[in-house]
Amino acid sequence: MDDTTLVATLRLVLVRELGAVRRSVEAYPDDASVRALPAGLPNAGGTLVLHVAGNLRHFLGTVLGGSGYTRDREAEFARRNVTRAELVAEVDAAIAAVERALVPSLDASRTYPESVGGRTLRTGDLLLHLASHLAFHLGQLDYHRRVVTGDSRGVSAIGLVELPAHA
Repeated sequence: MDDTTLVATLRLVLVRELGAVRRSVEAYPDDASVRALPAGLPNAGGTLVLHVAGNLRHFLGTVLGGSGYTRDREAEFARRNVTRAELVAEVDAAIAAVERALVPSLDASRTYPESVGGRTLRTGDLLLHLASHLAFHLGQLDYHRRVVTGDSRGVSAIGLVELPAHA
């Protein structure tokens, strides 16, 4: 797979997963339920949403896209009274950051311009990590919503239909 195809596919996957995050937030019946923290769960749904949005807005939006967004990782885990509307706005901002940063001219084989966890990484490797990180937390969000609401229905997350068919 060449860099252009890799970047295009990762862009599609990240936007697809963020769309599922958005649908998950919208599936909570009220603002209180997205903030609920049942025993045994480490994070409320709203916390997970703030975290994945902040993560992508920083690593893609700021570092690759030059958006100027300033991440406050501690606040992602500390903020409590965030409404579903505010969470959807954060998701939409993350989608915009992904779309702005992951352009066909992005060279996935180059070194990512910022040290991550004290390590130097290839941009493509970090992009793959960001996609799996998002999918991991999307699963947590889906289970949180199901536990809190008692609604076992999914939100059509990570479907294969969005991926381009190979001829």
